[in-house]
Amino acid sequence: MDTTAKLWDVQTGEEAVTLTGHSAEIISLSFNTTGDKIITGSFDHTVSLWDVQSGRRIHTLIGHRGEISSAQFNWDCSLIVTGSMDKTCMVWDTINGKCVASLTGHEDEVLDVCFDYTGQFIATASADGTARVYSASSQKCIAKLEGHEGEISKLCFNPQGSRILTGSADKTGRMWDPHTGQCLQVLEGHTDEIFSCAFNYEGNTIITGKKLCHHYCYRQQFYLPTHQVSYFGDSSLALNLLHVVP
Repeated sequence: MDTTAKLWDVQTGEEAVTLTGHSAEIISLSFNTTGDKIITGSFDHTVSLWDVQSGRRIHTLIGHRGEISSAQFNWDCSLIVTGSMDKTCMVWDTINGKCVASLTGHEDEVLDVCFDYTGQFIATASADGTARVYSASSQKCIAKLEGHEGEISKLCFNPQGSRILTGSADKTGRMWDPHTGQCLQVLEGHTDEIFSCAFNYEGNTIITGKKLCHHYCYRQQFYLPTHQVSYFGDSSLALNLLHVVP
């Protein structure tokens, strides 16, 4: 089994650096905003922080008791949040590699984690069917997002930090107010589990993806479907595209 990560030169297509040191498969990768550091999360229960230029491992973040599912920097790269199959999230200091907080409350595996773009809030998604929002400064839970009927595999903030999007095994996406935990809309149309979702840079378009091969497009008056695009290929991915009209 390959337990490495590789960095590639975009212009030449050649391998630049191989990152070695994990003892199990790598499941999560994330650059910091300046592009000079990268984190890798592994099924060996650890996250590694690397220098991009040299490929040197700066820190190994040790503390989780289960496989890592997700890892992400905050915007100013001072903190890292990690999610694990041990039902917890941990917040780490990027400079010294120490754990500064452990976020608990989920009753099943944590499948995804993210910061908002300001770094003020942390969101977590779990196989228990809920998502949670924590204050990054106090590490206290400020909202619990309840309503999905299956595990939540993916979540993200919009660029403005005013909405959270979740994708679930119950075949729906949901839009939430991160401050109150209120579900603002259920996004329906997929016929299988949703594995991924994202906002575009402006926050006015949403994309959701599932296993089978077709796309949906939505336009908002809140979010209404406008068209479906079919796709067949080896990727086994279907995407829903939603346009958000203010």
